[in-house]
Amino acid sequence: MMELVLSLAPAWAEAHAPALIVLLPMLAAPIAAFMPGKGRAAWLLTIGVTAASTLLALIMLAQVRSAEGGAVISYAMGGWAPPHGIEFRVDALNVLVLLLVSGIGFLTSIFGWPTIQAEIREEKRAMFMAAFLICFMGLLGVTATGDAFNLFVFLELSSIATYVLVALGAGRDRRALPAAINYLLMGTIGASFYVVGVGFLYAATGTLNMADLAILLQDTGGNRAVQVGFAFILVGLGLKAAMFPLHQWLPNAYAYSPSFVTAFLAATATKVAIYALVRFLFSVFSLDYIFEGASLALILAPMGIAAMLACSFQAIFQSDVRRTLAYSSVAQVGYMLLGISLGTAAGVSAGMFHLVNHAIIKGALFMAVAGVVLTYQGTRIHDFAGLGRQAPWTMTAFGIAALSLIGVPLTAGFQSKFALVSALLDSGWWWAAMIVVFSSVLAVVYMGRILETVFFRPPNNPHKRRKEAPLLLLIPLWIMALANLWIGINGNFVAGLAHDAAAALFIGGPS
Repeated sequence: MMELVLSLAPAWAEAHAPALIVLLPMLAAPIAAFMPGKGRAAWLLTIGVTAASTLLALIMLAQVRSAEGGAVISYAMGGWAPPHGIEFRVDALNVLVLLLVSGIGFLTSIFGWPTIQAEIREEKRAMFMAAFLICFMGLLGVTATGDAFNLFVFLELSSIATYVLVALGAGRDRRALPAAINYLLMGTIGASFYVVGVGFLYAATGTLNMADLAILLQDTGGNRAVQVGFAFILVGLGLKAAMFPLHQWLPNAYAYSPSFVTAFLAATATKVAIYALVRFLFSVFSLDYIFEGASLALILAPMGIAAMLACSFQAIFQSDVRRTLAYSSVAQVGYMLLGISLGTAAGVSAGMFHLVNHAIIKGALFMAVAGVVLTYQGTRIHDFAGLGRQAPWTMTAFGIAALSLIGVPLTAGFQSKFALVSALLDSGWWWAAMIVVFSSVLAVVYMGRILETVFFRPPNNPHKRRKEAPLLLLIPLWIMALANLWIGINGNFVAGLAHDAAAALFIGGPS
């Protein structure tokens, strides 16, 4: 398949894919803002841009996997060779995230129009799509860049656009405004910590290129400035990734945002921050540094376990489905951090595998909830009573994704949780493996409550006409739901990408 992609791709796309994947949404955003047509033209432009970005990500995936041992694509911006100029650098680790963000962006763009019509005022729709394209561009830029300060710039561009997108949920729920302010304050603190950490690294090495930093830091591991910089970066990116207990911005942001925004952010935003954290932990720094090895075992692992337990219990006691899924997202971040904290190729591979699977799971769940909001006007668990009979297509897809979140066999969630448990047992962390199983039991409780309400309780209004979500929403929803089953039955492709991503960090290329 990869050979077919390269054979069909034009030469200019192969040569400039790392820049084009960021440049296209950057140029499209101001165009979308001023397009006529009550936002529909801007929406169609967004679909075209996200589709093109997905194709460019596939081209880069084919390029990376075409070389024996895995290729690294280095793209120098403005003709200035790295490390002096800004570099976009794509390898087996970030090409996986580029494909994930662009693919999710494409599917959510298709699904989003009915919800935008219902939740966003007509005069604001074009600007809404422009803000989404900026957010989309920023996430792709964070993933593709090889420059530590450039990563900060893209991180802030995506964050500023996200604050606007969350605030626009006030048209449906006024609580979106304080949620956006809280997100802004916490996001600003996280970005400040990150940029201060980068400043310490620059003071110690004199470079911002991440590949160059990795080389120069080998001789300055004991430097106190490097250690302080590492700590600042860990906290800053941890806040952006909703790492427990730095996650307080997330539940309200997910619960009160426009449905389109929630589905996209839940599947991408924290995943990109976790990618950036992994990039710094294993590419820029090194496990040879004693202070980093200790931080993995003594900071990331306890935080991951605390998230898995505390946020799963919090999810159990929520009465709103979106808040239940939001706390579940923090718990699932804990799974990823636990795998990463092992500091082994198997652990990082399991963490990245779960990162991809959780994006697909949570994207499908929030799409289904958006369908309910659109057709039945409610997000409380009580509002979902009997919807398995009144909206069977919407809620069957929801049920598939919910079972995947729990980790039922033959679903994507089972595959990545099994990989995580195997990695933990290989490292002798049997107690952590038991916690993973216990956390999955808690997921049975909080997702089981919703599934029982949907499929085994009578409708609140049995005389109300059956009403499914629009077809534009159902098609992307079912693509995500079927992807959960496909990965659950045969997860070799995604698991192979995750393995290659981890191998690129530990041995310089896939084995």
